[in-house]
Amino acid sequence: MGKKALNIVVAGHVCLDMFPEFLSTKAMSFKDLFIPGKLTNVCGMKIATGGSVSNTGIAMHILGANVFLNARIGNDFIGEALLNLLREKVSVEGIRIIKGESSSYTIVIAPPGQDRVFLHNPGTNDTFGFDDIDFSIVENAGLFHLGYPPLMKRLYQDEGKQLSKIYKTINARGVLTSLDFALPDPDSPAGQVDWHKVLKKVLPYVDIFLPSVEEAQFILDKEKFFKLRTTARGKELLPLFDGDELTRLADKFLDYGSKIVGLKCGDRGFFIKTASRERIKKINRIDLENWSERQLWEPTFHVDKFLSAAGAGDSAVAGFLVALLKGKTVEKCLKYACMCGAQNVQVLDAVSGIRNWRQTTKAIMNSWPKNELNVKSKGWKLNEVENLWYGPEDKNKKSAVISPVNIHDRPWIEKRNKKR
Repeated sequence: MGKKALNIVVAGHVCLDMFPEFLSTKAMSFKDLFIPGKLTNVCGMKIATGGSVSNTGIAMHILGANVFLNARIGNDFIGEALLNLLREKVSVEGIRIIKGESSSYTIVIAPPGQDRVFLHNPGTNDTFGFDDIDFSIVENAGLFHLGYPPLMKRLYQDEGKQLSKIYKTINARGVLTSLDFALPDPDSPAGQVDWHKVLKKVLPYVDIFLPSVEEAQFILDKEKFFKLRTTARGKELLPLFDGDELTRLADKFLDYGSKIVGLKCGDRGFFIKTASRERIKKINRIDLENWSERQLWEPTFHVDKFLSAAGAGDSAVAGFLVALLKGKTVEKCLKYACMCGAQNVQVLDAVSGIRNWRQTTKAIMNSWPKNELNVKSKGWKLNEVENLWYGPEDKNKKSAVISPVNIHDRPWIEKRNKKR
C-alpha cells in the first residue's frame, strides 16, 4: 500500500451483481409484484461489482482512502468479469484467483421505491479464511474492515473459529478493526448458526460493529425477529423499531466486547451507541471526550429520486469509517454515513453514486433536506441545530441545543417541502 494518511484493508465478501431494471410499477409490496404465473416486464440488465469488499472498498477509495482489497474469486467467466470491473476503479493486487472454484454472483431484485431481494451464490466466499488475509499489509493499515461473515461458510463454521482467529491476530497488532454483517437466509446453514456464541468470541477483538437493525435483531432474538416479520406482513421491519429496542440491541453487542456499535436503519437513519472512555481509548484518531458514552440517532437525507437501496448500508459504513479515520466528531461521522447512503440510493448499482470527500462535505454543509424521524421512546430529545436525536443515556445531551419536538417547526422539513 502507498503512504497515504488513510490506509484501509477491506476484506471478506465480493461478488458480481446483476440488476434487472424494472419499469415503473404501482405494486405496494413484493407480494403484489411477484405472483406465481405473473409476467413482470423489465428493461436492461445492469452488471456491477458487489459485496462488502467492492461496495465499501470502492466507496472508501472515492472518498480518498488508500484501499487494499482482500478477497478471493474463481478462474471462471464471472470471476474474469468481476476482476475487470474492479480493476477499472481500484487496485486488485489483494484479490486471489482460485482455480477450480466458482465465483460468487448475486441477482438483485430491486423494484423502485421498495427494499431489495437477493438471489445469491456464495461461490469462493465460502472458502475465504485466515490464510487469505495479507497480514503484512494489515499491520501497516489504519483500519481493517471485514464484511458479510454470514455469507462466508468458512468464517462461521466451528462457532466462528476462523473469524475470531482473524480478529484476534489483527487486534494483537494494534490495528483498528471494524466488522459489517449480512442477513442470512434463515433456512440456510448460516441461518442456523448460534451467532451469540460466534460474536461472544469475535467482538472482544472488534472495535466497531456495524450491522443493520434487522441483522442485529436476527442475531440476538430470532423468535422476536420472526414475530416482527409476521407483524410487518411482507413490508419492511424498520418502522417497528423504537429507541428502546435499538438501545437494547446495541447494549448487548457492547457487552459482548465491541466499543462502538452502529445500527443501520435504512430510511430511518443511523443509530450509534458507544462504550466508556476507558474502553475506547485505543482508537487514537478520535476525540475520546466526544466519542465516549454516546447514544445518537441521525435521520436520513431526503432524495427526490430513489432508484435502489442495493449497497446503501455499505456506502454508509464507508462514509462513517473514513470520517472517523479523518478525526471527525461522532456527530459528523453520522452525517457522512447518511450522506453516502443518500448518494447511493439515487443510482441502481452500489457505488456509482458516491462522490469524493470534498463534494460529499459540500453536500452536508449545504444543509441538504432531512427526512422526518420521530423517536417516541422516553427520554429522547431532538437537537434542531444538528438535526440529530440524543438518547437518554447520551452524556452530552444536557449541553446540546435541544428544542421541543414539533415537526412543523423543523427547518429542514420545511425546506424539503418548499423544494418539492
